[in-house]
Amino acid sequence: MPTVVVGTAGHIDHGKTTLLRALTGIDADRLPEERARGMTIDVGYAHLEFEDGVELDFVDVPGHDRLVGNMLVGAGEVDAALLVVAADDGPRPQTIEHLALLDALGIDAGLAVVTKADVVAPERAAIVVDETRALLAQTRLAGAPVLAVSSATGDGLDALRSALRDLREAVTARPVGWPAPRRLAIDRVFSVAGRGAVVTGTLRGGRVADGDRVRLEPGGRSARVREVQVHGRRVGSHDGGRTALNLAGVAATELRRGDVLVLGGDGPPTLVTDRFLVAIAAPAPLGGRTPWPPRDGTQLRLHLGTAAVDVRLGRRGRESATLPGGRVTAMLRLAEPVATHAGERGVLRQAATGELGGGVRVLDPAPPRGVSRRRVSLERLGELATAMDRGDRSAARSAQLALHGVLPAERPAGEAASHLDLAPDVEAALHARAASLAKAAAADPLSRGLAVTDARSELLRTLRSKARLDRASTRAAGSAIDGLIASLVAAGRLERVGDRLRLPGGGPEFPAELSAAMDRLEAALAVASPPGLAAAAEAAGCPPDGVRALEAAGRITRLEDDLAWATPAYHRLAGMALSMARQGPLTPAAFRDASASSRRYVLAILEDLDRRGILARTAEGHVPGPRAPGQSPEATGA
Repeated sequence: MPTVVVGTAGHIDHGKTTLLRALTGIDADRLPEERARGMTIDVGYAHLEFEDGVELDFVDVPGHDRLVGNMLVGAGEVDAALLVVAADDGPRPQTIEHLALLDALGIDAGLAVVTKADVVAPERAAIVVDETRALLAQTRLAGAPVLAVSSATGDGLDALRSALRDLREAVTARPVGWPAPRRLAIDRVFSVAGRGAVVTGTLRGGRVADGDRVRLEPGGRSARVREVQVHGRRVGSHDGGRTALNLAGVAATELRRGDVLVLGGDGPPTLVTDRFLVAIAAPAPLGGRTPWPPRDGTQLRLHLGTAAVDVRLGRRGRESATLPGGRVTAMLRLAEPVATHAGERGVLRQAATGELGGGVRVLDPAPPRGVSRRRVSLERLGELATAMDRGDRSAARSAQLALHGVLPAERPAGEAASHLDLAPDVEAALHARAASLAKAAAADPLSRGLAVTDARSELLRTLRSKARLDRASTRAAGSAIDGLIASLVAAGRLERVGDRLRLPGGGPEFPAELSAAMDRLEAALAVASPPGLAAAAEAAGCPPDGVRALEAAGRITRLEDDLAWATPAYHRLAGMALSMARQGPLTPAAFRDASASSRRYVLAILEDLDRRGILARTAEGHVPGPRAPGQSPEATGA
């Protein structure tokens, strides 16, 4: 089971590290400079093991105002908060600042501890408890327990341990909410002699095990997990929480705090981006803040996971909207790429003053561009933000699809996109265009419909007019259009005859004499070695218009100017070729003998199947190609 991670917060010298040492026996000040100066400079870590073996992780963050950036490295990856206030000092500026930052990060589980209760009168400790409770009431932590303890005497520590156990149970029992991808945001990097690079962070979204492959982002480098450790012990695998990973295939010098180890999985994908769409919530009313809402073009510092990067706020045009609850949307343009995912929370601060600019939630890590920007609207942005708030991934997917028009279909991690999902309005536009094309083609008295290849081209043009297709989506668009055509045929809205589409019942009527001549020509070509098309047409008394009508209707398949088969005969021969190729590389001689044909005919068929990707030519012979259909022989005519 994943361990719950609790982050400390509070003003400098209010006893956060001392409290953790009293609770856990672990000194979270790991740096010599920290121990010498008696203050936490960088993020520290400890853990508490209860009597039944259940564990709780702690992240100890700096309290000094100049080290808030380091504080956010730890706070960005916690499940709950432990606010620390000294009884002799009361809430101070960093108490309020840390509490506001936790609120901006969406932390709504935690408790507060009034430390140093042994150095003041009980009345003073009670006043600070009340002051702390009043501060919490202005944030998501309203109603959280507030306990008075002494780390020096141990008074109140048992009650605190009990409250921490209750906090852990409450966090693990609540609904998962918005899913996280399987990833670890790096907060420490070091090297161990003989073992190589080691990283630590909070594992989210699933299990990691010895031997797992990971992707390092930004950069896309690959590495292997040599060893998993939790609390200094080798464990083989871990489900989530504070985790150390010894990595093979990458040096410590290639890693840095803020990088993300991506392990794949079923959650939202982790993307590397330098611009994304966010919803920004106003800071809690705990003191002064920058003007709200933030102005277009404002330069800010974004803290996301364990990364920190300068950003420019874009609040102009379609991306700028005011959502229910007072949140606003904006486009963030980053000074350098980061790895993030839909739903991730972060904080915006003024780079110079450190003043809080608001809490952010990533709505779309790859926002609409090009023609798809016209689809961005207040309603669609609101639907996406609301779905994320509810933790409804299906609704969020629908909202994001409405925002973009098209999206790569969701797929298992590591698999390339091969299909597109279409927004309902885009699909309806394609349906209407397909029917319009088929209707226009039916106006030709000698036509049996619209060539499928022409339909594909026109529908792709229509799709591009409705939504932007990136490189990966362009490759998948053909499959989407083929699927749409198939669905229209299956629903009876179009008919498909060979390589032609037509409206149901929309075929033209031919004079009896012409119809009979066409039937005679089709019968003459229904053999393995058909006569030349011109000679066969002359013998059947079929004029050029009849030949064109047969081809348009898909009743004959022409491979060369003077070479054609009746389509069922061609399908039979093509199916024979594919079946033989599945059993082993197919040579022209083997196909010639099996079909009782001649080299001229089998070469024409094999070249056609190669061209369409149904077969692929190799040095040994022809093998099934990338577009080889299933086992049905007639499928080769698609």
